[in-house]
Amino acid sequence: MHFTAEDLLNITFASEPLPLVELGMAIVAWQRSDRPAVFCRWRGRVGRELPGRARPLLDLLRPDGDNPQFVEPYARTLEEGLAVVRDAGPLLTADELHRVAARAPGSPSWVHALWAQDREAWDQLGGALRSAHEAVVAPHWSRIRQSFQADVAWRTRLLAAHGIKACLAGTHPLAAWSGTVLEVDGPPHYEVHLGGRGLLLMPSPFWTGRPLLAEGPDGPDGRCVLLYPALTPLPLVGPGPAQGALDALLGRTRAAGLQSLIEQRTTSELARDLDISLPSASEHTRTLRAAGLITSERDGKAVLHSVTGLGVDLLHSGG
Repeated sequence: MHFTAEDLLNITFASEPLPLVELGMAIVAWQRSDRPAVFCRWRGRVGRELPGRARPLLDLLRPDGDNPQFVEPYARTLEEGLAVVRDAGPLLTADELHRVAARAPGSPSWVHALWAQDREAWDQLGGALRSAHEAVVAPHWSRIRQSFQADVAWRTRLLAAHGIKACLAGTHPLAAWSGTVLEVDGPPHYEVHLGGRGLLLMPSPFWTGRPLLAEGPDGPDGRCVLLYPALTPLPLVGPGPAQGALDALLGRTRAAGLQSLIEQRTTSELARDLDISLPSASEHTRTLRAAGLITSERDGKAVLHSVTGLGVDLLHSGG
C-alpha cells in the first residue's frame, strides 16, 4: 500500500462498529479453517446457531474476505443497512456478477436472480441478512463495541507516542514499512496507490487475517477503508464489563500474560503461568509482539519473551 504525504495526514479511525460490516466479517471468519485456536468454540457455536435461512449468504461472503461490498454497507443500524443493500440492486454490474457466481459454492442460479432484480431473490437476501444478524451479531453487540473501542483507544495512544507508522505496522504481525509503502507478506499479492485519498481505519473483533482494503463510504474517489484485526478477538472479550482498561484492551488472558512478561519467560513457561495450551500461548505472544508490547528472541530451541517499554508504560497506566 503506497502512501503519499497527504495520505499520511488523512488517516482517521471509524467512530463505531457497523452491524452489516461486522456480520460480513463474522460469516467470513466462520468459514475459515485457519482460524486461531481461540475461535474454535465460537465457530462451533455459530455452526449450530446459524439458521438455514441465512445460508444463502455463503454464496456471497467467501472465506478470503474479497466479497461484493453491497452486502456490507457502511450503515449505523441494521435497518439502514438493509435499505442500502436493497437500493444497490440496480447498480450491480455484469462483471461483478461473473466474479461472484464463479466463487459461489452453491448453484449460481440464486446469484443470477439477484442481478436480474428478481424480487423473491432480494427478499431472500434481506431475510438471510436479518436472521444471520440476529443469530451472530446482535447477541454480542456490547462485546463487539468493547473490542472495537478498546482497539481504537490503544492505537490512538500508539499514534500519539510513536507515530502513524507504528500504528499501522501493528495491525498485523506480518506488516512492515519500506519507506512510505506498507507491506503485508502473503497471498494474494496486490499493490494499491492511495493517491492522496487517505485511509479510514476500522478494527474488527471477528477478523484475524491480513488487513483488508475496501472502497470507503464516499466511493472510489474518497478515502479507502482498512479493515484489520482488533487487538482482542471476540472470544477473548468477557461477557460482562471488563475489570479494568487493560482487560478491555487485551482481554483478561493477554493482560495477565503481559503482566507475567515483566520477567522474561519462554512460551512454555508463559503457557504454564496462564494455564493455557502452548499453541494458545504462541498466538497471544504473536499478537502482543505485533502491537509492540513485547519482544521475542530465540535462545536455542526456546523463544524468550519480555515486555517492552511501551508495554511497561501500558501496565503502569492501567491501559
